[in-house]
Amino acid sequence: MKKDEIIQYWIKSSDEDFEVMIDLFNLKKYSYALFFGHLVIEKLLKAYYVKNVEINVPKIHDLLKLADKSNIELTDEQKVMLKNFNTFNIKARYDDFKKKFYEKCDKEFTNENIEKITEIRKWLRANII
Repeated sequence: MKKDEIIQYWIKSSDEDFEVMIDLFNLKKYSYALFFGHLVIEKLLKAYYVKNVEINVPKIHDLLKLADKSNIELTDEQKVMLKNFNTFNIKARYDDFKKKFYEKCDKEFTNENIEKITEIRKWLRANII
């Protein structure tokens, strides 16, 4: 695949995950919605990486590390958001974190974070295109 095709692949995949995140939220599957929210941002960071670094993306899921490797400049607030989004990946996957994470993921908490994911998503998309 060409560079532009790889970038479009990551953007399209992120867009699909964004739709799934919203669907899961509407189904009240809050922890899973946030897990997909992490994927939304991860894939856009990978698109940014391809655009600005090289076509072979790092096989990592840590959003802060991806941002760093992508040479993207983040505000302190954005760094805090990415650090928080990282927990949606870890805590949704591992049994020892799941129970506490599920209890934390009520409608209000999830909605607040979906708004933040949407904000970062818009910003990343604007910087990729």
